[in-house]
Amino acid sequence: MSEHLTDPKGVFERLGEVQLVDCRERYEWDAGRIEGAIHLPLNRIMAGDEDGLDRSRPVVVVCRSGNRSELATMMFQARGFEAYNLEGGMEAWAREGLPFSAPDGSPGRVA
Repeated sequence: MSEHLTDPKGVFERLGEVQLVDCRERYEWDAGRIEGAIHLPLNRIMAGDEDGLDRSRPVVVVCRSGNRSELATMMFQARGFEAYNLEGGMEAWAREGLPFSAPDGSPGRVA
């Protein structure tokens, strides 16, 4: 399963099996998010905030392009989580045509 938790389509197919953590800033999150994602900005992750995540379930981390989420993934791994970086981030998710939306239900955009 792990090899599929770094690409957008693989993550989309397994959303019910993973904890999807969005480590972007609030304005990015408000522009468009994946349904079911947990918003936990990178600075909070770096400060040790795990926001009640379940250590028995894989964590997939997403940001805009995959850079911040790579750092967050390493932090989660160092704390004992099975964690994966969503390669290409929200930009790759959008390129694949996978669903995401703004808080009001309108189509999301990658900020």
